[in-house]
Amino acid sequence: MTDQTAAPADAPLSADLALIQRIIPHRYPFLLVDKVRDIYINKSCVGIKNVTFNEPQFQGHFPGMPIFPGVMIIEAMAQTSGILVGLSMDLVDKNATVFFMGVDGVKFRRKVVPGDVLELHVTALRGGGRVWKFAGRAMVDGELACEAEFMAMFDVPKKA
Repeated sequence: MTDQTAAPADAPLSADLALIQRIIPHRYPFLLVDKVRDIYINKSCVGIKNVTFNEPQFQGHFPGMPIFPGVMIIEAMAQTSGILVGLSMDLVDKNATVFFMGVDGVKFRRKVVPGDVLELHVTALRGGGRVWKFAGRAMVDGELACEAEFMAMFDVPKKA
């Protein structure tokens, strides 16, 4: 008899804030991913960033016209990819560190403002070891806000 409540082996995973913090080292005010859904190990996932006016960057970017900084959109895509790699390589609770190695083909298509829900679609183009390459698209209400390709290196401290 099979358990009808069990998810199929290829069903997507998800990560809440507690799990995200067990995978990547980022914390407030620089943790830019609230949750991750549709995680397909070694392949792709979608991060969610709820953009709110209470965030510190809006005090200066820009007074009277708050716009979420483009470099922070790219960082949010990178953090989302870190969750994908963390789950793909079993890095939960391993104190792994992620280092940017390069960003290519960045294009900004629309402003991201308080109240927007940023969907961060990342796809692994190459990976499996310490160095991974990704394609990322940041979407708001189905509209492309930013796209880029980026590379990152994942470092896990050696046990003493």
